[in-house]
Amino acid sequence: MALEITIPRLGWSMEEGVFVEWLKAPGEFVRAGEMVFELEGEKAAEEIESFDSGYLCVPSDAPGPGATVKVGQVIGFLLAEGETPPASVGKAPASSSPASSTPSSTSASAMATAVTPVVSPFPVKMPLAPAVPVAARSIPRAAGPAARRLARELGIDLNAVFTPDPDGRVLGEDVQRAAERRRRSVQPESSPLIATPRARRRAKELGVDWTQLPGTGRNGRIRERDVNSQRMATAGNQVHLPESAPITPGKYTPASKLRRILAQRMHAGATQPAPVTLNTTVDAAPLMAYRVRHKSLTPEGPVPSFNDILIGLAARTLRDVPELNACWYRDGIHAYDAIHVATAVDTPAGLLAPVIRHADQLSIAQIAERTRQLIVKARAGRLNQTHLEGGTFTVSNLGMFGIDAFTPILNLPQAGILGVGRIFEAPVVRAGRLEIGHTLTLSLTFDHRVIDGAPAARWLQHYCELISQLATEHTLPVSEEMPSA
Repeated sequence: MALEITIPRLGWSMEEGVFVEWLKAPGEFVRAGEMVFELEGEKAAEEIESFDSGYLCVPSDAPGPGATVKVGQVIGFLLAEGETPPASVGKAPASSSPASSTPSSTSASAMATAVTPVVSPFPVKMPLAPAVPVAARSIPRAAGPAARRLARELGIDLNAVFTPDPDGRVLGEDVQRAAERRRRSVQPESSPLIATPRARRRAKELGVDWTQLPGTGRNGRIRERDVNSQRMATAGNQVHLPESAPITPGKYTPASKLRRILAQRMHAGATQPAPVTLNTTVDAAPLMAYRVRHKSLTPEGPVPSFNDILIGLAARTLRDVPELNACWYRDGIHAYDAIHVATAVDTPAGLLAPVIRHADQLSIAQIAERTRQLIVKARAGRLNQTHLEGGTFTVSNLGMFGIDAFTPILNLPQAGILGVGRIFEAPVVRAGRLEIGHTLTLSLTFDHRVIDGAPAARWLQHYCELISQLATEHTLPVSEEMPSA
């Protein structure tokens, strides 16, 4: 029987994507693990891996390049040799292949998963699950790409995973709970909590622990409105009024998918935490002199930008003052073990914030090279989800647009973001004398739930001290140099 190729969910909030292209030609044999098509998700394009093997069949009514596709939508098939190809993606007819008449070759989902084209900085420590032949595989459970990937890494059988979702779809947290039960040899509870998929997604978005909520649905099922009610109770019963309609005629342009996601994230960053912004002005002469010295020391290589240097200083400050390298989670503070700095990049599609991983362990030259690669990929639309996930702090620089200062919005789940303004001429006092120098305005927005004003001010003070120390430093000290991506 033909194996369906369906659209995977690249992110927990993804409901649809854009089909980019097939990476295999119709009729070409596809092996399990090979890339079969490219899909654009919420912010990035991913190459999608096939879980099965067979000859690629693309019916005439399959979506073409640029078409919008829904999660779970069938876009093609994998066929055995000699199998009759389906005429439509809407319905796959029974195969005339002799092998298809046996019970062991029942239809299997060709659900695919996104793979990262770069080497992950987090090596997998758990053994991968042994491969199961297609002919011996039963109909797999519905699961997202992340859950399937995690199940393979942990050696978990998806068919044996308990899910509290009514539709039985396996999520990553379900796989983790199954792995924990296996380690502890604990069976699932006889009366588990039940939550709808919309309730679980909403709880994850708002940072609410749905397992602690009373359910108002049938048999105590937790619904989305239960999560919203809990959020309103913890937020002081704030009521969100409907948005105002335009007061004069004009042209309406629907927002792109990326713009809608940015709007949701910016609204969450401004309303969910307790944001406070600290502003200060620092003498930029050491920063400018450091860049000139770096250029003279490496005349053949790329010259780090001011933003590259400031990212390195931010990573070093997070290492020295780690209270800001954290987030608010489940009525507590989650302190991150690693330092991954995101940097805001303006692209034709919208604002993106690719992540420089382990930035505190990189030299300025490595940060400059890593940043350059990410900016090129971002503006070409070639970033994948891994490039955009995992940031623990963000640096946003608008100085190149002539902006003196601004109030940056937190990028959840992070507790801090540094806004950088332009370097401009201004009166400065040096050794008791008034001179014309160059100054730089910094704006630190932090989540007051995670850190108080005094330690946040000490973080910004230490950051300014590191800038002043650049007058005598030729390179930024690093604990370990990481290879560039």
